[in-house]
Amino acid sequence: SDPRVSSRRRRRSFLPAVTMPSHKTFRIKQKLAKKQRQNRPIPYWIRMRTDNTIRYNAKRRHWRRTKLGF
Repeated sequence: SDPRVSSRRRRRSFLPAVTMPSHKTFRIKQKLAKKQRQNRPIPYWIRMRTDNTIRYNAKRRHWRRTKLGF
């Protein structure tokens, strides 16, 4: 019913079936590993240290919604 959701679904269907090769170069593998390490919630002690002004990781990325672009 919502036009934004339906257009998002339509756009996703046009993505190629195979976007990630199984044979990665070492450079790409390093970049993926770094992005995987960055993609985590903030530690609880940081919330305590900043008096809860930083509550969540603003740069959190979902594997299906946001692609890395390399």
